[in-house]
Amino acid sequence: MERSLDPRRKKLLYRSQHRGMKEADLLLGGFVDRHLETMSEDDVSAIESLLDESDNDLVNWILGRETVPEEIASDVLLRMIAENDDA
Repeated sequence: MERSLDPRRKKLLYRSQHRGMKEADLLLGGFVDRHLETMSEDDVSAIESLLDESDNDLVNWILGRETVPEEIASDVLLRMIAENDDA
């Protein structure tokens, strides 16, 4: 079934699933895919900002291998980390 997403969210979904590093595609893209339709505009903006970070950093933060820098620790990133911890 085709989703009805606005262009900004379609672009976010694509960018989050085509990072270049398979682990980042799965972790970030999977989270975005599961939650995109219910995300606030602030959440969308926060994820767009995260996409500027390196794949290695994102994967290490989400998997708890490294501490998330305070300036990066958005609510949406903390939810990604918590969801991964629950998996």
